[in-house]
Amino acid sequence: MPKRDDELEELRRIESGAPSAPARRGPKPSGRVSMAMVAARAGVSGQTVSRVVNDSPRVDPATRVRVEEAMAELGYRPHRAARALRTGRSETLGVVAQTLATVGNSALLQAVAEAAEARGYALAVVTLGSAGRIGEAFDRLRDQGVDGAIVLNEASALARDADPAGLALVVVDAPADPRFTVIGTDHAAGARAATAHLLDQGAATVHHLAGPEGSFAAAERERGWREELAARGRRVPDPLRGDWSAGSGHDRGRVLAADPAVTAVFAANDQMALGLLRALADAGRGVPEDVAVLGFDDIADAAEFRPPLSTIRQDFAALGEQAVGLVVDRVEGRVVSDPALLAPALISRASA
Repeated sequence: MPKRDDELEELRRIESGAPSAPARRGPKPSGRVSMAMVAARAGVSGQTVSRVVNDSPRVDPATRVRVEEAMAELGYRPHRAARALRTGRSETLGVVAQTLATVGNSALLQAVAEAAEARGYALAVVTLGSAGRIGEAFDRLRDQGVDGAIVLNEASALARDADPAGLALVVVDAPADPRFTVIGTDHAAGARAATAHLLDQGAATVHHLAGPEGSFAAAERERGWREELAARGRRVPDPLRGDWSAGSGHDRGRVLAADPAVTAVFAANDQMALGLLRALADAGRGVPEDVAVLGFDDIADAAEFRPPLSTIRQDFAALGEQAVGLVVDRVEGRVVSDPALLAPALISRASA
């Protein structure tokens, strides 16, 4: 359809750098909003809109406000690929996870996605189930042109075996490493609090349904459990190890339920605690009157278990915000050091 004379004249004015007369306010356009349309709405030149989009200091504050209001009214979103050519950054972050099947990983990914969106960054997600080795995951992210990456939980143990060169990298739950920034929850402190709570309820000792071998978080939770028992002079039973799933919690839980000496169990995550609760119910053992149970994570459904689950709460929202903030700082050249671990909180409900 040919453009009207007034539309063609407006485009000529914008392309020449001349300011436009502010357009009358109207409904948001149904198609893609261009920079020219923003310039026409704000009554400025296309060059001025470009400067606002690129956060140039060479814009009068009142003019900037007018342009930003026009962008909001029209629903204008800067073209990511074009901006990448100007800035040399894709404004895309990579996320590497062993799996997204665990509730903890899913909750953390959701927090990372929300924090990235708030900063105008997109996400590219790679699981090691599809990429194989973590080095291949890094290669795939480099091919996609990401500016930086966040490695979640179980995959953190593999980050030490791969070359993150060219990637600003933040790793969740890992030992300190000079090649990347490490963040995480103080899992050992949370496990000590869980164990102390169960002992304070009168248990002679606390059994542990541990996470999988190779998981840094699982190892730290097991360490905190052992330390608290040792500090109180209590017997340290052999842990039973699951794979984070409710199914593994039920399977190992049947062993615990069959042992009358078991009166308190600290499960390394809430999903395994759920399976344990079923195993105890199947064996006719009441919770908490026969066996007290306490989990870790405080997933969204923990309060809906039967009985409602006492647990250690991880602040996934804060962890995701911290991860994105630090990787963006690295991308944008700011000096970053490893922050303090986030403190978890004991949530006391009916199971312990």
